[in-house]
Amino acid sequence: MSRQMTKKKSSPCETNLQRLLTGQQRDEFLQVLTEEEREHAKKLWALWSRPEQRPPPTTEWDYWLYLAGRGAGKTRSGAEWIREQVEEKNVTRVALVGPTAADVRDVMCLGESGLIETSANDFRPVYEPSKRRLIWPNGAIATLYSSEEPDRLRGPQHEVSWSDELAAWKSPETWDMLSFGMRLGRHPQSIITTTPKPTPFLKRIMRLPNLVTTRGSMLDNKVNLPDSFINAILNRYQGTRLGKQEIEGLYLDAIEGALFSEEHIMRRDGAMKVDDYDRICVAVDPAVSAGEGSDETGILVCGSYNDGKNADVLEDKSGHYKPNEWADEVVRLYHDWKADKVLGEVNNGGDLVEFTLRHAKGGKHIPFLKLHSSRGKRLRAEPVSGLYEQHRVFHTRYFEQLEEQMVTFNPEELAKKGESPDRVDALVFCLTWLIIERKQARVRFLYD
Repeated sequence: MSRQMTKKKSSPCETNLQRLLTGQQRDEFLQVLTEEEREHAKKLWALWSRPEQRPPPTTEWDYWLYLAGRGAGKTRSGAEWIREQVEEKNVTRVALVGPTAADVRDVMCLGESGLIETSANDFRPVYEPSKRRLIWPNGAIATLYSSEEPDRLRGPQHEVSWSDELAAWKSPETWDMLSFGMRLGRHPQSIITTTPKPTPFLKRIMRLPNLVTTRGSMLDNKVNLPDSFINAILNRYQGTRLGKQEIEGLYLDAIEGALFSEEHIMRRDGAMKVDDYDRICVAVDPAVSAGEGSDETGILVCGSYNDGKNADVLEDKSGHYKPNEWADEVVRLYHDWKADKVLGEVNNGGDLVEFTLRHAKGGKHIPFLKLHSSRGKRLRAEPVSGLYEQHRVFHTRYFEQLEEQMVTFNPEELAKKGESPDRVDALVFCLTWLIIERKQARVRFLYD
């Protein structure tokens, strides 16, 4: 960090509460209070918070990143810090930014750990939904923003900001627009609360200068969570990669043996016009069954340009579908994107894949290429991984589930678990046809 840190002073009351009223002493203290006093005590953040939930013990940071698992108390930490800025430091212009407008409203403002519920009755902000804002009794204003609408942050200025679940934001541009507006007051500051999903965007944020990071786990907050919930989550996810991320709040970088890495996933701001692509294809990797617990069907749209030297990933419509449903979706995408070809793997379904597609409305005359995957997934995917390393493939937005599957794609480990990388398979089909085997009459790499 570039500046020398200075100690933040705590009030005597806050210091005593943190030191004395913990664990059993805190519970005993609450039992002797009246109902009114108990309700007031619930608002005393110094009584309930853990060290990592409180601001860093310095004042000169620009960004405070609270990286923690689900249920660790991130929302309460963000709300309490904002409340402190408004009540004690007379901050008057606040930005609240979440993944969607509903998230900002329902979690950051109206939720049980949000700004309204955690405020004292005599200093509770008023929510004005039509104006997307909260107003405190002292006149301070917090404006609500969605990460899906970065342009709303063009122009407004703020002294402090709270960015929640930043790793789930759809548009990294939102952070840029927010940063340009952090120019009021003597020292604008921002708190970022998020689960540590390994995205290139979050990695970029973690490299910011003058950033202080605190970390937390869901288990740190187990006293405030139902035992049934904790047991169910631990039984299912403890020891897994997802568990380390979502429970323990660990930031997990590249996986050993994975073919794709975050640093090689490049993005452009939206797709070009359809006519600017020299080829567009829709790839489908159907699930073997459509029952509960079955694999997803991978459905991707990609387009190539520069005479097949580059390609864009345009859409990811993968999901759980019945056969007629995925066929209808593929046909729709084919027509919407004016695609040249539909590609489908037929190893498991045989001619049923083409049969299902042909019987969908509008699918009778669609040009369909059958792919028989005779080589292992690693051999098929390695050339596509090479395209990403050469920065020849761009994603036209953040495809969360596709990219998560890519950076965890270790074919051998997935085979041991019996898991199918449906999205990655469809991606490999598209990019092999668009670029790797472009000049061949057949997609030899994928054929018997």
